[in-house]
Amino acid sequence: MIVRLLLGGAATVGIAIGTGPVWSAPQNQAVSPKKGAWHFDLSAMDPAANPGDSFFRYANGGWDKNTPIPPDKQAVSSFSQLQDKVNEQVRTVVQEAAKSKAPKGSVKQKVGDYFTSFMDEAAIEAKGLAPLQADLDQIRTLSNKSELARLFGEQEWTDVPRPFGLAVVTDLRDSNRYTVALGQGGLGLPNRDFYLDEANPRFAQVRAKYQDYAANMLRLAGLSDPEARAQRVMDLEKKLARTHWSPLELRQIEKADNPMRPADLALNMPGMDWGAFLQAAGVSGQSSVNVGQPSALAGAAKLVDSEPLDVWKDYLTLRTLSQYASVLPKAFVNQSFDMYGKTLSGVPQLEERWKRALSSSNQMLGQAVGQLYVERYFPPESKAKMDRLVRNLIAAMDTRLAKLEWMAPETKVKARAKLAAFNPMIGYPDKWRDYSALEIRPGDAFGNVRRAARFEHQRNLNRLGRPVDRNEWFMNPQLVNAYANPTLNQIVFPAAHLQPPFFDPDADEAVNYGGIGIGIGHEISHHFDDQGRKFDAKGRLADWWTPADLERFQKRADGLVKQYNEYEPLPGYKVNGAQALGENIADLAGLAIAYDAYKIALGGKPAPVISGFTGDQRFFLGFAQVWRAKYREAALQQQLKAGTHTPIHLRSNTLRNFDPWYAAFNIKDGALYLPPEQRVRIW
Repeated sequence: MIVRLLLGGAATVGIAIGTGPVWSAPQNQAVSPKKGAWHFDLSAMDPAANPGDSFFRYANGGWDKNTPIPPDKQAVSSFSQLQDKVNEQVRTVVQEAAKSKAPKGSVKQKVGDYFTSFMDEAAIEAKGLAPLQADLDQIRTLSNKSELARLFGEQEWTDVPRPFGLAVVTDLRDSNRYTVALGQGGLGLPNRDFYLDEANPRFAQVRAKYQDYAANMLRLAGLSDPEARAQRVMDLEKKLARTHWSPLELRQIEKADNPMRPADLALNMPGMDWGAFLQAAGVSGQSSVNVGQPSALAGAAKLVDSEPLDVWKDYLTLRTLSQYASVLPKAFVNQSFDMYGKTLSGVPQLEERWKRALSSSNQMLGQAVGQLYVERYFPPESKAKMDRLVRNLIAAMDTRLAKLEWMAPETKVKARAKLAAFNPMIGYPDKWRDYSALEIRPGDAFGNVRRAARFEHQRNLNRLGRPVDRNEWFMNPQLVNAYANPTLNQIVFPAAHLQPPFFDPDADEAVNYGGIGIGIGHEISHHFDDQGRKFDAKGRLADWWTPADLERFQKRADGLVKQYNEYEPLPGYKVNGAQALGENIADLAGLAIAYDAYKIALGGKPAPVISGFTGDQRFFLGFAQVWRAKYREAALQQQLKAGTHTPIHLRSNTLRNFDPWYAAFNIKDGALYLPPEQRVRIW
């Protein structure tokens, strides 16, 4: 779906790049952001670096040297820096809404009162655990496993994580209808490896810290003997982790297609009162339920039956406290930060309260906040130019599909039909989400979070029996990110993402196509990668490739897996090329598609030379600058183990597979150099 050097001293350095001129870097000078400039900060480069050894350092070395990781963040990147700017913009409109005395029930009233209530630490502190006491009492008084199953279902309304996740989603086999889906969940650590990897000393430390965290949270809630309870919770979660599918297994979407009649759940996954669970969650009476990971859910159901009820009570108490820690007294906030900020991500400092309030507002009232943001900060000309970019990217992909050598002719016809059916969504929804049924009360931070969770669950339930909304957005306009949705054949680019360094309506075409163009191509190609290819033009899970297509594709994909497996950004921590395969394919495809689309945009005319750089060179520098990033070590470890993306700062290395990059910078050797026959070519 969706990384570094200011020139030191007084010297200027010249380096011959490609067939272009020798360039003398201006000291500490950024290109003026006027119309017609190419909008690339030359001081962010390290022109002394050899592009063939590290194009990342050549393009971003100055940035890397002079950009610290903020004390409240696990990493810094082009994405996070733009998101910081966006958050300041959103903060402005949210605070204005809070001061506006808007009519009760209006978008401004809800957004303003939600934010203000979250900011009122004194009121939250004064209430203590009282807002959560009814939940804790309900857990404490559970008397049997049927009541436990019912509570799991009721927690769908309160958004408390549990072993059995439930959602209303587009049916994998029929994209015109919604269905209920069940999936694995309920772990307090990022994934199963954090519990089961006994060889890694880092994970042993995390487990010890997590057990301390559990004991401290249970102690704060007033439970006796919290250390022993925490040990039992950890033992339970380890057993639960053993049932979970690995990140690699979760990527195999066809394995998640397992519709069952509700009556058959107990036969296939005994140990759990599924009827009580479904009724409490509000989805009883459905003709079928899709079970995403049957063996994991069967294993969890078995644990419901075999593990003592008191252990489940302690587990649920911890999950509930963790979920609502942000609107509980400071002692709970600090414990949560120590575990999930300091320990897991290496972040030394808790974010300011306003940042946390904004994050919660975006999570629970996302489109309401987005509506205010777009009205103020998203110009119509950005949307218009993006529409043209998207058209050029789709045309470039269509040409590549038509000329593809390894795909059978009959498959090409279907692939191009799928591309022609794309639904690109740019900026913000055509129709904003209706929050009229959600009550937001001044001074009630906990209640607002709780009511927003119930509202969202009810909104999902309301989908059942209705036509699929093919224009629904699953990302807020104020988020710097993008996504592809294969079941709806969508690519989606929120307004916040459409700003420098990714996109600027006044910038040089080369930088725009190297920035946002890469992102568009990336998302387009997701519909044809190792998982997206499994969906047809209507978004249905379908096998429309020939066996020979798949064999030839897989051979190329295996080359990319092998290539990325060689990267070791931390000693003992390598990139998992198979786990990140879809994203790596999309990076490579996005690069090729965006480059072709840039040529379309030039209309057959030669690109001008600006600041001594050719059009192709500016394209590749624009590409490299969006992958600026540096991580804290703990955060990088977590990304490598639990993430499906290659760490951002390594993603510019995909250039080594692309012939035009070699030509643009006259790359004939270096650490990134690959002989032509070893370069991976897929799309």
